[in-house]
Amino acid sequence: DVQLQASGGGFVQAGGSLRLSCAASGFPFDDYAIGWFRQAPGKEREGVSCISRTDGSTYYADSVKGRFTISSDNAKNTVYLQMNSLKPEDTAVYYCAADVYGGSCPIREYDYWGQGTQVTVSS
Repeated sequence: DVQLQASGGGFVQAGGSLRLSCAASGFPFDDYAIGWFRQAPGKEREGVSCISRTDGSTYYADSVKGRFTISSDNAKNTVYLQMNSLKPEDTAVYYCAADVYGGSCPIREYDYWGQGTQVTVSS
C-alpha cells in the first residue's frame, strides 16, 4: 500500500528556514506526483506546492512563490519542501499527498495523504 511520511517540522523564528521531507513507499506506478498542503487553525486546507515525476513540472501557491522550493530525490523516494524566509502566517500543519497516476502539476485530486508535520513560525 502507498505510505507517506511527512517530517521536518518544528519551531522557527520569522525569517528562518525549515526543510520538510515526504518519504513515499508502495507506489504502484513509476509516474506519480507529490503535493504539499497546509492547514492552519480556523482556516481551510490550502495547496502549497507540487512536483511531478512524470514530467518534472512544479507548482507553487502565490503565497509561497520565491520562498519555498520543492524538489525530489528519486533514489530515496523522498520529496522535499525547502521553506525559506518563513513568516508567522506560514504556521500550519503541513501534509504531503500523492497522486499515484502522475501527470502535470498542479494536480486536481490526490489519492493518498500522510499524517502531517507541525510548522510553527514565531514573530
